[in-house]
Amino acid sequence: MSEQPARTLVTSALPYANGPIHIGHIAGAYLPADLYVRYLRLRKRDVVWVCGSDEHGAAITLRARKEGTTPRAIVDRYHEEMQKAFLGLDIAFDHYDRTSSKEHHAFAKAFFLELLEKGAFTEETRQQFYDPVEKQFLADRYIQGGCPKCSNDSAYGDQCEKCGSALSPEELVEPKSTLSGVTPELRETTLWYLPMERHEEWLRTYLADGKLDGEAHHDTAAWKAHVLGQCRSWIDGGLQSRAMTRDLDWGVPVPVEGAEGKVLYVWLDAPLGYITATRNWAEKKGVDWEPYWKDKDTRLLHFIGKDNIVFHCIIFPILLKEHGGYLLPHNVPANEFMNLEGDKISTSRNWAVWAKEYIEDFPGRSDEMRYVLASIMPEQKDAEFTWEDFQSRVNNELADVLGNFVNRVIVLSSKYFDSKVPNASQQRTETDEALCALLASTPDSVGASIEKFRFRDALQHAMALVRAGNKYLTEEEPWKVMKTDPQRTADILNLTLQVTANAAIVLSPFLPRTAKKMAEALGIDHLPWDAAGGEVVPAGQPLGALPILFEKVTDEQVEEQRAKLGDKKGKEGMRDVENEKGQTTFDDFQAMDLRVAEVVAAEKVQGADKLLQLTVRTGYDERTVVSGIAEHFTPEEVVGRKVTLLANLAPRKIRGVVSQGMVLMASTEDGGLKFVTPEEGAEPGDIIR
Repeated sequence: MSEQPARTLVTSALPYANGPIHIGHIAGAYLPADLYVRYLRLRKRDVVWVCGSDEHGAAITLRARKEGTTPRAIVDRYHEEMQKAFLGLDIAFDHYDRTSSKEHHAFAKAFFLELLEKGAFTEETRQQFYDPVEKQFLADRYIQGGCPKCSNDSAYGDQCEKCGSALSPEELVEPKSTLSGVTPELRETTLWYLPMERHEEWLRTYLADGKLDGEAHHDTAAWKAHVLGQCRSWIDGGLQSRAMTRDLDWGVPVPVEGAEGKVLYVWLDAPLGYITATRNWAEKKGVDWEPYWKDKDTRLLHFIGKDNIVFHCIIFPILLKEHGGYLLPHNVPANEFMNLEGDKISTSRNWAVWAKEYIEDFPGRSDEMRYVLASIMPEQKDAEFTWEDFQSRVNNELADVLGNFVNRVIVLSSKYFDSKVPNASQQRTETDEALCALLASTPDSVGASIEKFRFRDALQHAMALVRAGNKYLTEEEPWKVMKTDPQRTADILNLTLQVTANAAIVLSPFLPRTAKKMAEALGIDHLPWDAAGGEVVPAGQPLGALPILFEKVTDEQVEEQRAKLGDKKGKEGMRDVENEKGQTTFDDFQAMDLRVAEVVAAEKVQGADKLLQLTVRTGYDERTVVSGIAEHFTPEEVVGRKVTLLANLAPRKIRGVVSQGMVLMASTEDGGLKFVTPEEGAEPGDIIR
């Protein structure tokens, strides 16, 4: 692979068309890709950036059912809304597609059949979790429970995002359907599986050494440590077969006779959307799409959040290699998570800053949000957005430093030199030389950081030039010098105009609207990166008018935005709680045998920090129940308590202990647990109706 590839193909994770976009999405997969691609375009490199809406999956059918509409109506709505959100934040894809299109369905089916013909899959009948309320089998990501390897109580059926361990749904402690909240049942179904264990050896070499089929493929040292660490954890834990089809009624139908009611697994279907999008882009441009996916001198990059790492680094590469003829990713610069005001972003609790609302509340101010998110981007670890920090960065850095500097330079040049770039002499002071040296090195510093996916560092380098120019202008005081040495004033303003022009160029990936305003004020019709580092605006060039670049964010605006957080609905006594689950039927409720029981013995489950083994008396028997309450109660604290027991829950082995029921608990606002305690006088065996 050459140092500079012939072309670069960039993808960003396909956003799920089941809800709006928030700043966590933007900071994770879209803004970093936008910054990278804008930089490559400025360098006049061949780069294509594709994305699209991921429009298949059980959650879409569930939302459609709740809203009394169709899956198509849901995806159509959010496909349009997400594109408007991206446009409002100047996220500039080359092509934005959708996985529900006829073109994508046809391509995905053909890809699947090619893999099937090559023996990439095994057809197996296994037990899968089934949601009896929603009456459908559950994909791994629609099952949550306790991770058997760490303390995380919200691990998914395929992966624990806290410790990175690969999981299967059957391993989860007290699994729950994320669709209805009920405990799922195991039922048999026949699906096609991808035996990932066959691929461990070459994946290790590909990820650890950057080699593929014995040849150098990429520089693993350039990959982020947390990306490689998560992949290593999966492989070291032993890869398992994963179903590549699902029992669902919305998605790409499995193109095999007798497979009615089955669709392609989302992590086969959705990544193929990158290829479909590239094909559709190429068709519109009248160019060949294949070099972007099949030429060895193309660099393929996936920008994603950390919850999608293993799918882009393990599953998708396996599928591509099994098919043959396609490139594998040269880097997957996944970001970690963005938190909000001291808490995790939660769409269900409305604890989010929605892109759509920001665009409406701050019209024409996309650059401010882009700047703040780039400043705190979660490149190596989780980061946090607060409205106070947003206000501080906009007011102190953008308005007071960048805006003030550019305004002073333009105003002074207009005042003293008839709105033209003044002629500079050949005389330079040591202070001039120092600023010129920084000006000359800044484009390379910014570019090198961007190419290493260190966007925070790149922005700091760009702003360091602005700060240096601002300091220089303040200390040189051209408004005073003009009285005694007009030529020195001309030298000062010429140099600060060059700093302004260079700042417009190196900041343009981050602040595209602001950079354009700066360029127009300087009389520049485009931002030439190849000219950055030296003189960009020649002497005598007319200068234009400069609008106010940044309005300050007020305390009232900050409070207004904070007030929007959380689903309190403005009603007295309302709490910020999880959304109500899907409807159930009276017959389903009647099928649950809820009893008063008494805990007569308790002990910790060996090797499980969260589990207690309870012996409960029901009035007609004694039985063992395993409960995930050990972090909240000691064994001594629960013995003698009257509890509410779901008595007819199917027995299940948890950490080697057969659990015969479930003790009901209430989760408190501070993250604690309380027993659902029967009224005084209730005795073991009493039925709760």
